[in-house]
Amino acid sequence: MVAKFSGHKIRVMRKDLNMSIKDLAEKADLSTGLISQIERDLVSPSVNAMTRIVDALGTTMGEFFDADYVKENPLHLKKNEHKIVSMEDWDRTYEIVSPTDNRDIELVFMRFSPTSDPDAVKVRVHEGEECGYVIQGSLTVEVEDKQYVLESGDSIYFESTAPHRYINYSDKECVSIWAMSPPSY
Repeated sequence: MVAKFSGHKIRVMRKDLNMSIKDLAEKADLSTGLISQIERDLVSPSVNAMTRIVDALGTTMGEFFDADYVKENPLHLKKNEHKIVSMEDWDRTYEIVSPTDNRDIELVFMRFSPTSDPDAVKVRVHEGEECGYVIQGSLTVEVEDKQYVLESGDSIYFESTAPHRYINYSDKECVSIWAMSPPSY
């Protein structure tokens, strides 16, 4: 299943927080026009814009993708029930292989295309922890300006509060699996 972005959910959450479009725009450092267009599903936000909105609303990106899951325990997901998250300005695709209904951990199958412009890859900082394992190819993970080159079979763990980013310097796709807490989607 491919998850569909819902700008309407941003509007609902914004109103629940008694924020105007102007308030959200100022807090997210975005234009009121862009926020309005996103809320009306006229445009899909860039990853950067979405990250700013998520931070301004104090939530996760997963809140803004339509979900068909009911919280069950245990929950068995078939391969066609996984959420696929891919945005135009990313060089990666996320397949969320764990439930997306407010659980404490998220398991993500990530495919990294070769990075076309490493200098354009933004550094991320957020709460939580990440642990990744490279299945195929190679991936450079930068944490606090130190580079860790992961080859097939290598893994890494780090606290997400450290500035970090992922770069695929090779000319082949990197396939990896990641556990993240708290969930982003």
